[in-house]
Amino acid sequence: MTEMLDRARHIATAVRDAGGRALIVGGWVRDRLIGRDVASTNVALEVFGLPGGRLRQLLEPFGRVDAVGESFQVYKIGDVDVSLPRRDSKSARGHRGFVVAGDPDMSIAEAARRRDFTVNAISWDPLTDQYFDPYGGRADLERRLLRVVDPETFPEDSLRVLRAVQFAARFDFALDEATRALCRDIPLDDLPPERVWGELEKLLFAPRPSIGFALAMDLGVVAKLFPELQALANCPQEPEWHPEGDVWVHTLQVVDQARTRVDDLPRPQQIAIMVGAVCHDFGKPATTAFSDGRMRSIDHEEQGVPPATAFLDRLNIHTLDGYDVRKQVLGMTAQHLKPGMWFKARDEVGDGAFRRLAHKVDLELLARLAKSDCEGRKPGRFDCGAMDWFLERARSLGVEHRPPEPILLGRHLLALGVKPGPRVGEILKAVYEQQMDGTVTTLDEAIARARQLLGQA
Repeated sequence: MTEMLDRARHIATAVRDAGGRALIVGGWVRDRLIGRDVASTNVALEVFGLPGGRLRQLLEPFGRVDAVGESFQVYKIGDVDVSLPRRDSKSARGHRGFVVAGDPDMSIAEAARRRDFTVNAISWDPLTDQYFDPYGGRADLERRLLRVVDPETFPEDSLRVLRAVQFAARFDFALDEATRALCRDIPLDDLPPERVWGELEKLLFAPRPSIGFALAMDLGVVAKLFPELQALANCPQEPEWHPEGDVWVHTLQVVDQARTRVDDLPRPQQIAIMVGAVCHDFGKPATTAFSDGRMRSIDHEEQGVPPATAFLDRLNIHTLDGYDVRKQVLGMTAQHLKPGMWFKARDEVGDGAFRRLAHKVDLELLARLAKSDCEGRKPGRFDCGAMDWFLERARSLGVEHRPPEPILLGRHLLALGVKPGPRVGEILKAVYEQQMDGTVTTLDEAIARARQLLGQA
C-alpha cells in the first residue's frame, strides 16, 4: 500500500505544481475510513483543473501510461488509475449505454454526483489529508448504510442493483428504504452475463454471502435473474433434516458454510465449490412431494443437473485458468449426497466406487461441499464425520483430485501386434475397468489381461 500511495502522492504533487488538484476517490477512500486493509485496493485519482492532453504529458515521467477509454481520459500508471472528472449521459440501454466525457472544470460535488452510493462519493486529498463529502457518505459509513447519491440517475445503470447486493454482504451494510424501493423497480434484463457474474463472484467471496443473497431475494433480483434459485424459496423441506425452514434458507446456510472451507484452494476450485453450494439443491423443487405424511425428496441430486446447467449457461461459466469449473459444479450437484450415503454402507463400498466417482468430480471438492451441506442443516446438530471418512478414503487411494491414469496404453497393444482400430479402444476400456476394480495393478498384469482378451494367453 505504501508504494501505491507514494506514487499517488507524487502524481498529486505534480498535478498541484501544474495548477490542478488530484483527489483519491472511490473504494480506496471508503475502505480506509472503515479501517479495512487497502493494500490490494487500487488507488483512483481524479484530477481537476487540467485538460486531458496536459494530464497525459504530466504522467509520462511516472512510467508507462496506458489509456483506457481515450474519450474520457482514464490513464493507468501501474496500480494507480488517473482520470478527469466525468460527465455521463445515457444514450442506450445497458451497462455500457453511456456517452462519457471528461470535464476538468467540474466541481468536486458535481464529480461525486455521478457515483452510485454516498459511501463511494467521498474523496480525499493525499497532500492535505482533507476529505470532501458532499453527500453525507461518512455519516452513512458510521451507520453502515447504503444510500443512493442521485435517485434520478441511479436507475440509468442497472448494474448498481447488483453492486448494492454485493456491497451489503461484503461490508455488512443495510439499504435505506428509499434505495431499497428504487432497486426493486429497476429492470435487470439489459445486463450481459459477464457483468452479472462479476458482481455475483464478489458476493460469493463476501464474509457472509447469505446477507447479499437474502437482500437479492427481497429486491426481486433472484426472481429476475436466477429462476432456479427462486424455485428453492417455494420448496418446503423435511423438518427432520431442515428444522430451520425451507430449501432457500438451507441453501444460504450451505453457502456460508462453504465460504469457510475454500480459502486454502486455488481460485478456480474456490469458485467451483461456491457455485456448487448455490446449485447443490436445484433438484429439490422438481422432486419434493408430500408422501406418507412427510415431505420427501427422492433422487433430487441427479434432477439438479438440468437447472444447474441452465444457471451456468446464464452466467456463461465454463473454464477458468484452464480448470473446468463447469464440470465440477455439475459433478458436485449430481453427487453431493454420495459421501453421506457411502459412509452408511461403508463396509460394502469398494475402492472401485471411489475410483469411478473420481471420473465425475474432484472428490476433495465434493467432500468439502458435502460437509458444508451437512453443517448447513444446523451447525452441530448432525454428525458430519462421514465427509472426513470419505476424503480420507479417497486420499488413501490417491484419487482425491483425479482418477487413476490408465496403466495399459495404446502403444502396449501395438507392441502385441494389435492393428490400429476400434478393437484397441475396446481392449483398453476393458482392462481399465479391471484396473478400477483393483484386479489389475501393474503393467505386467494389464498386458496379461490384454493377451487373454486377444486370445493370446
